[in-house]
Amino acid sequence: MPVNLPAPSADALAHSAELCGVICRDISAQGGWIPFSRFMELALYAPGLGYYTAGARKFGESGDFITAPELSTLFGRTVARQLVEVMQASAPHILELGAGSGKLALDILGELEKRGELPDSYSILEVSADLRARQQALLQERLPHLAGRVRWLDALPEKFSGAVIGNEVLDALPVHLLYWSDGRILERGVACPADHFVWQDRQPGCQSLLDIAKNIKVPDDYLSEVSITARGLVASLCERMEKGAMIFIDYGFGMREYYHPQRARGTLMCHYRHHAHDDPFYLPGLQDITAHVDFTAVAEAAIDCGAHFLGYTSQAHFLINNGLTDLLGEVSPDEVKAYAPLSGQLQKLTSPAEMGELFKVIALGKGLDQPLAGFLRGDLSRLL
Repeated sequence: MPVNLPAPSADALAHSAELCGVICRDISAQGGWIPFSRFMELALYAPGLGYYTAGARKFGESGDFITAPELSTLFGRTVARQLVEVMQASAPHILELGAGSGKLALDILGELEKRGELPDSYSILEVSADLRARQQALLQERLPHLAGRVRWLDALPEKFSGAVIGNEVLDALPVHLLYWSDGRILERGVACPADHFVWQDRQPGCQSLLDIAKNIKVPDDYLSEVSITARGLVASLCERMEKGAMIFIDYGFGMREYYHPQRARGTLMCHYRHHAHDDPFYLPGLQDITAHVDFTAVAEAAIDCGAHFLGYTSQAHFLINNGLTDLLGEVSPDEVKAYAPLSGQLQKLTSPAEMGELFKVIALGKGLDQPLAGFLRGDLSRLL
């Protein structure tokens, strides 16, 4: 058990124990071993029990972590400006993937209404019934007159034109763990002897995973992640997109930095009540499990499906390029009570010591010829 973490309640412990039982039974049914990707999938998305499908609060000060939309309305308002450009060049539709608390959708729609650029439809793909209910409640409370424009999807649409936005979505998709040792590539999975989880390495059973791993050049005794699920999601979006762009905002690196020799223990991280640690077996269902995004893999998956690379930059450059400072300028510095909090939020969104450089933004699309405003300065494509 990681040290110095807040103690969960008795009900929370019981909830986690129930999910552990589900995972152990799944391991047993699969012959005593599952890949870590399956463990992560169950820990996060098991119906009614997984971290994202159960009812515990996840976002904000009372949750486990704070996302940019929770931090400041400036984030969603600035993203909205980029979505306008995409919609004007394609179609007036927005698809948001994994909308969290609904705060990003709220801020985007509010800004678009203010600018007279409301989409004909705003679709949200959300796998969690609990989060979907929270999103619906927030939008109904804050923007009831726009409720008719928002719809929730259970699956990707067959065809889509317009703008796709995914903020901190790719990092929450299941990843495979791979271990390079003595010239061999092993997959690190999970076993469950005596009702507790242990690591166990085996030969990769998935040929596509092994093919990807063989093209990754790392030193011996090296552990890292590969997300086939992220590749699949991006490919599916590209296959369905007729005209438009998808924009992903997340923490991660290009492939060379992701698999840097000094990053020999990978990027897997867990978040519990604003504490970060690296033990995914600690209280499954009560903590988030994430891995950084390999943006090179994301770009390649899109290009292989006929999409075009439209840009890659830091969150700081993306937001500033889209007029973040202009939004702050709408408030007079003399209005200290209003200006000071917004100034502090802008600093957190753009500072290299906060979210500005760790978070990256990538855009991929079809049928768009002009460069997008968010990527006009601060190009980082050389790092992919």
